[in-house]
Amino acid sequence: MTTEAVNLPIIDLSSSDSISSANSIRQACMECGFFYLVNHGVEEELFAEVFDQSSNFFSLPLEDKLKLTPKHQRGGYRPLFSENLDFASSSKGDSKESFNVGPLDDPTLSNLNQWPSEGELGSTGEEIYGASAHSDYGMVTLLASNGVPGLQVCRDKSKQPRIWEDVLHMDGAFIVNIGDMMERWTNCLFRSTLHRVMPAGQERYSVALFMSPSEDCVVECLKSCCSEESPPRFPPVRSRDYLDERFRLTRAT
Repeated sequence: MTTEAVNLPIIDLSSSDSISSANSIRQACMECGFFYLVNHGVEEELFAEVFDQSSNFFSLPLEDKLKLTPKHQRGGYRPLFSENLDFASSSKGDSKESFNVGPLDDPTLSNLNQWPSEGELGSTGEEIYGASAHSDYGMVTLLASNGVPGLQVCRDKSKQPRIWEDVLHMDGAFIVNIGDMMERWTNCLFRSTLHRVMPAGQERYSVALFMSPSEDCVVECLKSCCSEESPPRFPPVRSRDYLDERFRLTRAT
Protein backbone atom coordinates (compact mmCIF):
# COMPACT_ATOMS: atom_id res chain seq x y z
CA MET A 1 0.00 0.00 0.00
CA THR A 2 1.47 3.37 -1.04
CA THR A 3 0.57 6.81 0.29
CA GLU A 4 1.88 10.28 -0.54
CA ALA A 5 5.51 11.31 -0.38
CA VAL A 6 7.17 11.22 3.03
CA ASN A 7 8.17 14.57 4.54
CA LEU A 8 11.81 14.11 5.51
CA PRO A 9 13.83 16.60 7.59
CA ILE A 10 16.43 18.72 5.77
CA ILE A 11 19.77 19.10 7.55
CA ASP A 12 21.86 22.07 6.35
CA LEU A 13 25.57 21.58 7.03
CA SER A 14 26.26 25.25 6.31
CA SER A 15 24.29 26.28 9.39
CA SER A 16 26.33 28.09 12.04
CA ASP A 17 24.18 26.56 14.78
CA SER A 18 25.87 23.18 15.12
CA ILE A 19 23.95 22.30 18.29
CA SER A 20 20.63 22.79 16.54
CA SER A 21 21.83 20.73 13.56
CA ALA A 22 22.95 17.91 15.84
CA ASN A 23 19.61 17.92 17.63
CA SER A 24 17.79 17.86 14.29
CA ILE A 25 19.84 14.86 13.13
CA ARG A 26 19.14 13.05 16.40
CA GLN A 27 15.42 13.72 16.07
CA ALA A 28 15.40 12.52 12.45
CA CYS A 29 17.22 9.32 13.40
CA MET A 30 14.69 8.63 16.15
CA GLU A 31 11.54 9.43 14.16
CA CYS A 32 12.21 8.05 10.68
CA GLY A 33 15.84 7.07 10.24
CA PHE A 34 15.99 9.08 6.98
CA PHE A 35 16.83 12.71 6.23
CA TYR A 36 18.19 14.99 3.48
CA LEU A 37 21.68 16.48 3.81
CA VAL A 38 22.31 19.74 1.92
CA ASN A 39 25.26 22.14 1.57
CA HIS A 40 27.62 19.23 2.20
CA GLY A 41 30.43 20.53 -0.02
CA VAL A 42 30.32 17.91 -2.79
CA GLU A 43 30.23 19.73 -6.11
CA GLU A 44 27.42 19.24 -8.62
CA GLU A 45 30.00 18.54 -11.34
CA LEU A 46 31.22 15.51 -9.40
CA PHE A 47 27.67 14.18 -9.08
CA ALA A 48 27.23 14.53 -12.85
CA GLU A 49 30.54 12.82 -13.60
CA VAL A 50 29.73 9.89 -11.31
CA PHE A 51 26.42 9.25 -13.01
CA ASP A 52 27.95 9.62 -16.48
CA GLN A 53 30.53 6.98 -15.58
CA SER A 54 27.82 4.77 -14.08
CA SER A 55 25.86 4.95 -17.32
CA ASN A 56 28.98 4.13 -19.32
CA PHE A 57 29.81 1.10 -17.21
CA PHE A 58 26.35 -0.44 -16.99
CA SER A 59 25.88 0.00 -20.74
CA LEU A 60 28.80 -2.32 -21.43
CA PRO A 61 28.08 -5.82 -22.79
CA LEU A 62 27.41 -8.32 -20.02
CA GLU A 63 30.49 -10.35 -20.92
CA ASP A 64 32.69 -7.33 -20.21
CA LYS A 65 31.03 -6.61 -16.89
CA LEU A 66 31.33 -10.24 -15.82
CA LYS A 67 35.12 -9.92 -16.11
CA LEU A 68 34.84 -7.96 -12.88
CA THR A 69 33.20 -10.80 -10.93
CA PRO A 70 33.86 -10.27 -7.20
CA LYS A 71 36.98 -11.64 -5.59
CA HIS A 72 35.24 -11.03 -2.27
CA GLN A 73 31.56 -10.95 -1.44
CA ARG A 74 31.65 -7.19 -0.87
CA GLY A 75 33.23 -6.06 -4.14
CA GLY A 76 32.99 -6.19 -7.93
CA TYR A 77 30.11 -6.45 -10.39
CA ARG A 78 26.89 -8.28 -9.64
CA PRO A 79 24.38 -8.93 -12.44
CA LEU A 80 20.60 -8.90 -12.45
CA PHE A 81 18.94 -11.21 -9.90
CA SER A 82 22.21 -12.05 -8.12
CA GLU A 83 21.00 -10.40 -4.91
CA ASN A 84 17.76 -10.69 -2.98
CA LEU A 85 17.72 -7.99 -0.32
CA ASP A 86 14.45 -9.31 1.07
CA PHE A 87 15.87 -12.76 1.75
CA ALA A 88 12.62 -13.87 3.35
CA SER A 89 10.86 -13.65 -0.02
CA SER A 90 10.72 -16.43 -2.60
CA SER A 91 11.52 -14.20 -5.59
CA LYS A 92 14.43 -15.06 -7.90
CA GLY A 93 16.25 -11.88 -6.89
CA ASP A 94 16.23 -8.12 -7.34
CA SER A 95 16.10 -6.64 -10.84
CA LYS A 96 19.19 -4.49 -10.43
CA GLU A 97 22.84 -4.49 -11.32
CA SER A 98 25.50 -3.28 -8.90
CA PHE A 99 29.18 -2.44 -8.81
CA ASN A 100 30.82 -2.34 -5.40
CA VAL A 101 34.19 -1.11 -4.16
CA GLY A 102 35.69 -1.00 -0.71
CA PRO A 103 37.92 1.56 1.06
CA LEU A 104 40.85 2.89 -0.95
CA ASP A 105 43.06 3.65 2.07
CA ASP A 106 43.07 0.13 3.53
CA PRO A 107 45.63 -2.04 1.66
CA THR A 108 43.95 -5.27 2.73
CA LEU A 109 40.53 -4.27 1.41
CA SER A 110 41.58 -2.03 -1.50
CA ASN A 111 43.42 -4.96 -3.11
CA LEU A 112 40.03 -6.64 -3.50
CA ASN A 113 38.68 -3.76 -5.60
CA GLN A 114 38.31 -4.22 -9.33
CA TRP A 115 38.01 -1.44 -11.88
CA PRO A 116 36.82 -1.37 -15.49
CA SER A 117 39.42 -0.47 -18.10
CA GLU A 118 39.43 3.14 -19.22
CA GLY A 119 37.72 3.77 -22.54
CA GLU A 120 35.38 0.74 -22.42
CA LEU A 121 32.00 2.07 -23.72
CA GLY A 122 29.00 0.30 -25.13
CA SER A 123 25.18 0.25 -25.29
CA THR A 124 22.43 -2.14 -24.34
CA GLY A 125 18.69 -2.03 -24.20
CA GLU A 126 16.99 -0.21 -21.38
CA GLU A 127 16.90 -2.14 -18.12
CA ILE A 128 14.59 -1.82 -15.14
CA TYR A 129 16.27 -1.52 -11.75
CA GLY A 130 14.75 -2.33 -8.39
CA ALA A 131 15.62 -3.38 -4.85
CA SER A 132 13.30 -5.36 -2.62
CA ALA A 133 12.35 -4.36 0.92
CA HIS A 134 15.36 -4.21 3.23
CA SER A 135 17.20 -2.21 5.83
CA ASP A 136 20.89 -1.36 5.41
CA TYR A 137 23.43 -3.38 7.35
CA GLY A 138 26.02 -0.90 8.64
CA MET A 139 25.95 2.37 10.58
CA VAL A 140 24.99 5.13 8.15
CA THR A 141 24.32 5.29 4.39
CA LEU A 142 24.71 8.35 2.15
CA LEU A 143 22.79 8.03 -1.11
CA ALA A 144 22.79 10.10 -4.30
CA SER A 145 20.66 9.32 -7.35
CA ASN A 146 20.19 10.62 -10.88
CA GLY A 147 16.70 11.88 -10.05
CA VAL A 148 14.63 8.98 -11.36
CA PRO A 149 11.97 8.14 -8.74
CA GLY A 150 11.44 4.76 -7.11
CA LEU A 151 12.83 4.94 -3.56
CA GLN A 152 10.19 4.29 -0.91
CA VAL A 153 10.26 3.93 2.88
CA CYS A 154 8.07 2.06 5.33
CA ARG A 155 8.29 3.88 8.65
CA ASP A 156 6.52 1.17 10.66
CA LYS A 157 7.70 -2.28 9.56
CA SER A 158 5.59 -3.99 12.24
CA LYS A 159 2.28 -2.95 10.68
CA GLN A 160 0.46 -5.04 8.09
CA PRO A 161 -0.15 -4.21 5.38
CA ARG A 162 2.98 -2.14 5.09
CA ILE A 163 2.50 1.52 4.17
CA TRP A 164 5.07 2.73 1.64
CA GLU A 165 5.87 6.39 1.10
CA ASP A 166 7.83 7.90 -1.80
CA VAL A 167 11.13 9.63 -1.07
CA LEU A 168 11.31 12.56 -3.46
CA HIS A 169 14.55 13.54 -5.17
CA MET A 170 16.18 16.78 -4.04
CA ASP A 171 18.82 18.22 -6.37
CA GLY A 172 22.26 18.38 -4.78
CA ALA A 173 21.19 16.59 -1.59
CA PHE A 174 22.32 13.33 -0.09
CA ILE A 175 19.64 11.07 1.33
CA VAL A 176 20.98 9.75 4.62
CA ASN A 177 19.63 6.75 6.50
CA ILE A 178 20.49 4.72 9.58
CA GLY A 179 21.66 1.11 9.27
CA ASP A 180 21.09 -1.97 11.41
CA MET A 181 24.33 -1.74 13.37
CA MET A 182 23.50 1.78 14.50
CA GLU A 183 20.07 0.53 15.55
CA ARG A 184 21.76 -2.24 17.58
CA TRP A 185 24.20 0.22 19.17
CA THR A 186 21.39 2.55 20.25
CA ASN A 187 19.03 -0.21 21.38
CA CYS A 188 16.51 0.84 18.68
CA LEU A 189 16.56 4.51 19.75
CA PHE A 190 17.76 5.27 16.21
CA ARG A 191 15.68 3.53 13.56
CA SER A 192 16.97 1.39 10.72
CA THR A 193 14.01 1.95 8.43
CA LEU A 194 12.73 -0.52 5.86
CA HIS A 195 13.04 0.77 2.29
CA ARG A 196 12.83 -0.45 -1.29
CA VAL A 197 13.21 0.74 -4.89
CA MET A 198 10.32 0.24 -7.27
CA PRO A 199 10.69 0.13 -11.08
CA ALA A 200 10.01 3.49 -12.69
CA GLY A 201 10.21 2.58 -16.36
CA GLN A 202 13.51 4.48 -16.70
CA GLU A 203 17.13 3.68 -15.96
CA ARG A 204 17.74 4.66 -12.36
CA TYR A 205 21.31 5.14 -11.17
CA SER A 206 22.24 5.57 -7.53
CA VAL A 207 25.51 5.75 -5.65
CA ALA A 208 25.59 4.72 -2.01
CA LEU A 209 28.35 5.12 0.56
CA PHE A 210 27.86 2.49 3.25
CA MET A 211 29.72 3.36 6.44
CA SER A 212 30.41 0.52 8.86
CA PRO A 213 32.65 0.00 11.90
CA SER A 214 36.10 -1.53 11.52
CA GLU A 215 35.89 -5.28 10.99
CA ASP A 216 37.03 -6.22 14.51
CA CYS A 217 34.78 -3.72 16.27
CA VAL A 218 32.31 -5.34 18.68
CA VAL A 219 28.89 -3.76 18.30
CA GLU A 220 26.99 -3.81 21.57
CA CYS A 221 24.40 -1.59 23.19
CA LEU A 222 25.74 1.76 24.37
CA LYS A 223 25.46 2.24 28.11
CA SER A 224 23.53 5.45 27.59
CA CYS A 225 20.90 3.57 25.58
CA CYS A 226 19.94 0.84 28.05
CA SER A 227 18.75 0.54 31.63
CA GLU A 228 17.04 -1.95 33.94
CA GLU A 229 13.74 -0.93 32.41
CA SER A 230 15.14 -1.10 28.87
CA PRO A 231 17.76 -3.87 28.71
CA PRO A 232 19.82 -4.50 25.55
CA ARG A 233 17.71 -6.04 22.78
CA PHE A 234 20.62 -7.52 20.83
CA PRO A 235 23.69 -9.54 21.90
CA PRO A 236 27.17 -8.15 21.13
CA VAL A 237 28.45 -9.04 17.67
CA ARG A 238 31.69 -8.45 15.79
CA SER A 239 31.20 -6.17 12.79
CA ARG A 240 32.86 -8.56 10.31
CA ASP A 241 30.76 -11.53 11.45
CA TYR A 242 27.54 -9.57 11.28
CA LEU A 243 28.21 -8.21 7.79
CA ASP A 244 29.40 -11.56 6.44
CA GLU A 245 26.22 -13.26 7.60
CA ARG A 246 23.97 -10.56 6.18
CA PHE A 247 25.73 -10.69 2.80
CA ARG A 248 25.54 -14.49 2.80
CA LEU A 249 21.78 -14.34 3.23
CA THR A 250 21.39 -11.59 0.64
CA ARG A 251 23.37 -12.92 -2.27
CA ALA A 252 22.12 -15.73 -4.44
CA THR A 253 25.60 -16.46 -5.79
